Amino acid sequence: MEPTNIAVPDYFHKVVDCQWACPAHTPVPEYIRLIAAGRYGDAYMVNWKSNVFPGVLGRTCDRPCEPACRRGRVENEPVAICRLKRVAADFKEDISARLPRPHVHKNGKRIAFIGGGPASLTVARDLAPLGYECVVFDQDPQAGGMMRTQIPKFRLPEAVLDEEVGYVLGLGVELRRRGVDSLKALLAEGWDAVFVGSGAPRGRDLALPGRAEAAKNIHIGIDWLSSVSFGHVSKIGKRVIVLGGGNTAMDCCRSSRRLGGEDVRVVVRSGFDEMKASPWEKEDAQHEGIPIHNYLVPKEFTNDNGKLTGVIFEKVKAERDADGRRKLVPSGEPDQHIECDDVLVAVGQENAFPWIERDIGIEFDRSGMPKVDPVTMASTNPIVFFGGDAAFGPKNIIWAVAHGHEAAVSIDKMCSGEDIADRPLPAMDIMSQKMGIHEWSYDNDISPDKRYRVPLRDKVVALRDIKTEVELGYDVQLALKEAHRCLNCDVQTVFASQLCIECDACVDICPMDCITFTANAPEAELRTHLTAPSVNLTQDLYIADNLKTGRVMVKDEDVCLHCGLCAERCPTGAWDMQKYLIEMTHAGDSCKVAARSAA
Repeated sequence: MEPTNIAVPDYFHKVVDCQWACPAHTPVPEYIRLIAAGRYGDAYMVNWKSNVFPGVLGRTCDRPCEPACRRGRVENEPVAICRLKRVAADFKEDISARLPRPHVHKNGKRIAFIGGGPASLTVARDLAPLGYECVVFDQDPQAGGMMRTQIPKFRLPEAVLDEEVGYVLGLGVELRRRGVDSLKALLAEGWDAVFVGSGAPRGRDLALPGRAEAAKNIHIGIDWLSSVSFGHVSKIGKRVIVLGGGNTAMDCCRSSRRLGGEDVRVVVRSGFDEMKASPWEKEDAQHEGIPIHNYLVPKEFTNDNGKLTGVIFEKVKAERDADGRRKLVPSGEPDQHIECDDVLVAVGQENAFPWIERDIGIEFDRSGMPKVDPVTMASTNPIVFFGGDAAFGPKNIIWAVAHGHEAAVSIDKMCSGEDIADRPLPAMDIMSQKMGIHEWSYDNDISPDKRYRVPLRDKVVALRDIKTEVELGYDVQLALKEAHRCLNCDVQTVFASQLCIECDACVDICPMDCITFTANAPEAELRTHLTAPSVNLTQDLYIADNLKTGRVMVKDEDVCLHCGLCAERCPTGAWDMQKYLIEMTHAGDSCKVAARSAA
């Protein structure tokens, strides 16, 4: 194998599994160390630059970082990355003075945003400080989009959302309470660019027998949640069935419990493990006494003279066909009739673009989705960009933020007359953490503690009021203990082969057997020659040559704990612990300068 070029920005980025997995590439270990040091405002600002909504995401993120967490490979319990983000938001000082100021002199470019959700607000956050006139069009009285309309207050208090949306609007972003029913008409107003962040606003329905007759008590889940959010709905029947197995279904059933539902059930056509809801969302629902019934397919809504009486379900089971594909087939058991007063249908969401004319240069695919470049977020109309659920269908807030950052880079480059496909490279710093012969500027002692549970409000109190937040969050002491579980994956082991005397002291001390000195070979063969065979092909091998014996040093990045013992034991300083920080590309002149200097 060729020796590893650690100067390539993505090499060590990929080793920081949590940051690599985060769509916005938030520098997770960096802000966790700041939390451990009690520097909550600094930790918040690290988050704010990357993910824009630390307080919101610290409560509601889908947490793609946590399954990737290296700690999970050690003991199957990842660091509570998401809830530590909330700690930064909960305990920060007033950071308003650290935010960008509204630009005094506008640059003459006007950008329109359709929808006031996380994608649009991210683009506006990036562009407004550069002098762009940013105008957000939304039919709702307040910005926030699905964060405000679809996430219940008991998960996301309104004050938290108001604060972080306010930070964006405070940059000089204008919110106009106006729905857009014609993109052609909006384009005719002469905007320099238009960003579509309208989400996936239509919930899927079920066209079953009895649907029309019992329509009064059958509700589309996301519409019902919006009505609850704005105070239009304040009660529901005592017996409620929620159809669907995603996070929206979990929000529906838990909201129902708070609005008068005494017998609330979730019914899902798949198995429990196949449900799309996050594991913690299912756990929270069950904690509140809500049963989840699996392998039941709705067949009919029953009614008595138009009054809903229940739902008939067919029992199914999972089988594999001849090609090994999983499918659901009738189990042969009798149909089940579950009585209820109301049904909430939460079986998915769809995009709807009736307001985008088909003669304005925007191409759509066969499923009715716009054709969007996944890198630039550009449509086939050169001044129209998409992001969030509007671009690729329903995902989550952190993906919307990631899309927003990329779209902001594209809009800034387009308005500057540059090629939007020429993406600026991220900036990278790697700094030694050595303070003495065996001293580091970070705590490299690995905590043996298991993951700490986030305290919850008493269930009786929590179910009494739909606006009472359930999770209490970590206090300072618990946050410190949880932060110490982080393995500092951004502090890399960097090897200088010219200093190595091949004494194998690092090999002897390594607790994971991840360092091997061996003869070079092609990668597939080399992975079998290591002290601990390397089976995870998604992580690279760190290869260094020019050793005096002609061998190569090979370190398996997959299992390294970044404990620093190799650097402590090395008698010549061939190993060093160096903190890696990557500055992701955002819109602005600094990115363009960085790109030119890297070219």
